Amino acid sequence: MAHRVVQWSTGNVGKWALRGIIDHPGLELAGVWVSNPAKDGRDAGELAGVDPVGIRATTDADRLIAAKPDCVVYTAMADHRLNEAIDDLCLLLRNGINVVASGPVFLSYPDGTVPPEVVEPVRQAASEGGSSLWVNGIDPGWANDWLPLLLSGTCQRIDLLRCSEILDYSTYDNPLVLFDIMGFGSSPDHTPLLLQPGVLTLAWGSVVRQLAAGLDVELDSVVEHHERFPAPEPFAAAGRTIEAGTMAALRFTVSGMIADQPVLVLEHVTRLRPDLAPDWPQPAGTGCYRVEITGEPNYVLDLRLTGGDGDHNTAGVAATAMRLVNAVPAVVQAPPGLLTALDLPLITGRGLVSAQQHRMYQKQATR
Repeated sequence: MAHRVVQWSTGNVGKWALRGIIDHPGLELAGVWVSNPAKDGRDAGELAGVDPVGIRATTDADRLIAAKPDCVVYTAMADHRLNEAIDDLCLLLRNGINVVASGPVFLSYPDGTVPPEVVEPVRQAASEGGSSLWVNGIDPGWANDWLPLLLSGTCQRIDLLRCSEILDYSTYDNPLVLFDIMGFGSSPDHTPLLLQPGVLTLAWGSVVRQLAAGLDVELDSVVEHHERFPAPEPFAAAGRTIEAGTMAALRFTVSGMIADQPVLVLEHVTRLRPDLAPDWPQPAGTGCYRVEITGEPNYVLDLRLTGGDGDHNTAGVAATAMRLVNAVPAVVQAPPGLLTALDLPLITGRGLVSAQQHRMYQKQATR
């Protein structure tokens, strides 16, 4: 029997998640929540960019909660509204609804990253409702939890494990993240939200802590570092002009340390133009996620990604959405509580290979 699922938001990630729910053979779309009144009443298929499905979007959260879906795919933006997002999640959990969510990202593995009092309301809501919450995506998420952990299973010794995202963000369609949170196009004396002390660790410390738990490593500390690269001249990117001297590339690390040595490192190298900061790590293809293990043996694993439109940022957004959608059955079946990637079985694309589609291609090829 298909799990009844509500999609919560239809933005960048949400519209991909909505499309994934509609297409998934093991899921049934039970409703769509939208924040924009202009989307209220529109067919979910239209919002997802597919054929109509007969389910209308609504701004009425109470109506969707009353429908008692098995799970909500929560992809509402959380970076700039942490308290509101946690309130949303607690409301759903308290009402007995399981949730897979793209944020707040520190909930992917909060222990050691945020104070217990921040997480306790979420755990209490899950206990009251007998429901589960799992926060994940591509990064923080699969590219720096199960991907490196799977590779580690072939090692005899690990001295250093580094997970990197190396991407050109100039086609990433999220001005709030790019300019307000990350600070692209800002002057060197401006400190954007992401680069305020402790914020990088708040966002990606969960990655390092979860890897440590998965590898049975006791860290002495987690430290963060960043450096910025200025635009050499004005240029256009992401719909804006990046003025000369303002931030055009960003590199940061969040490192789990033993004594004064890094052993588990999360790194991002983000550019608004491929030729910027040429001495920084370069991607495989137009963009990649990279896992490097120094030990025995040594590994460099590059995961190149492209969407159907050829763009790596499209692929990253779609992967974030589908990491959540494909995990719905496992989260519904899991014991109540705040789950991590270490609590779930291997999530595969079960049911996504269309035998009928392949047979159609075969008939066309033989004509």
